[in-house]
Amino acid sequence: MNALARMTESHLIHAEFAGPIVMIGFGSIGRGVLPLLERHIGFDRAKFVVVDPVDTDRKLLDERQLRFEKIAITRENYRAVLTPLLTGGPGRGMIINLSVDTSSADLMDFCKDINAFYIDTVCEPWPGLYTNAKASISQRSNYALREGVLDVRRRRPGGVTAVSCCGANPGMVSWMVKQALLDIAQNTRETAPNPQNRAEWAQLAQNLGLKGIHIAERDTQRARDPKPRGMFVNTWSVEGFCSEGLQPAELGWGTHEKAMPANGHRHDFGCDAAIYLTRPGAGTRVRSWTPTAQAQHGFLVTHNESISIADYFTARDESGKVVYRPTCHYAYHPCDDAVLSLHEMGGAAWARQPEWKILDENEIVDGVDELGVLLYGHARNAYWYGSSLSIEQTRALAPYQNATGLQVTSAVLAGIVWMLENPERGVTEADEMDFRRCLEIQRPYLGDVFGQYTDWTPLAGRPGLFPEDLDRDDPWQFKNVLVV
Repeated sequence: MNALARMTESHLIHAEFAGPIVMIGFGSIGRGVLPLLERHIGFDRAKFVVVDPVDTDRKLLDERQLRFEKIAITRENYRAVLTPLLTGGPGRGMIINLSVDTSSADLMDFCKDINAFYIDTVCEPWPGLYTNAKASISQRSNYALREGVLDVRRRRPGGVTAVSCCGANPGMVSWMVKQALLDIAQNTRETAPNPQNRAEWAQLAQNLGLKGIHIAERDTQRARDPKPRGMFVNTWSVEGFCSEGLQPAELGWGTHEKAMPANGHRHDFGCDAAIYLTRPGAGTRVRSWTPTAQAQHGFLVTHNESISIADYFTARDESGKVVYRPTCHYAYHPCDDAVLSLHEMGGAAWARQPEWKILDENEIVDGVDELGVLLYGHARNAYWYGSSLSIEQTRALAPYQNATGLQVTSAVLAGIVWMLENPERGVTEADEMDFRRCLEIQRPYLGDVFGQYTDWTPLAGRPGLFPEDLDRDDPWQFKNVLVV
């Protein structure tokens, strides 16, 4: 079947692409992206190839007669391996990068050289950065990795589209922030706004009195078998989670904040939209709220969107001085097995367990991944908007993935469609994409999508039985959010 593929007539084909496609990585996300591509992208199966050093799931490709190359993409070989796979025509090729330990910035530069499309779900470095004790904490940050990608854009503006960080988060949550802002505006103002550019979105957030945004997530997916000692168990990439968990805790730093945390620091380069703490995100907790869990403690794990969202919604005066910026950070409560795994890992001075497992859809008995954005500090206090996707819904919607995975893979699909519809946008972040179009493509795979207001604040029920240093005048100060 070498013609443009339509695996089923029951799903809408969103885009056609006749050129070569190289998927780098075939782990939990790669497996889940594949059936969505088959459903919704018309592509030439003879020009599709997966590259991965591990062939655990090669059977899925063999039964589809899709090409597989068992090889690791490295700093030394990426140009030699990828060039012939992407330049056979017709037209442009495409990299779908779903791997770890492959430099996003270098691959974007490479795609510029050969005029190929590029999309990834996270800003990755080559191996070794996260554990390089000779690098400064700032250099090991997501802030630095994002600046590396933005440097590609500064050096090589425009041209073939390269989409940076387009999974669930980072990615989908940036689109949800915009929808949530419009919802709040509709519920608090007489005139519905229609922002058309970055400055107008920042102005809307400022006018609404928005102080900050939590990427607020609760994963309640429950495994059939208890977690064994000495094994890290998670619902998505263990390598990815451990890597970002050992990076410094990072957050976009809002203009309403009164005081820097005692262990907080600014970077001496780049956009200056974020700060970092001198402690790992996996060992840093914050207070947040999601509809199912209500009040919860989550991990302040660094994520690209914590920085990009804060940067995107920054307002400046005529002199260029920052006059408004929201605080933004992740507040992540992973599945219970992952919480136990983090405790175990932390007790071993953050040495990862010798074994690890990603729970697939057959090992999970029940639960949801509730992932959204909590916008706070406005006239209605706080508003959560997001996706609540159960494992049962996931099984009915798409194969080879759990609920966490489908929120990511459907965002990759949306990003690819948008990229093909906007082929000359250069390096682009999720915040800069058409959020309505992307959510339109993704929404059939997101389960229950809704918004909910709450009167909860980080001061609820405090100080309780022990004294605390609280800012009672402004509940939404980060000092009230941080768990110490």
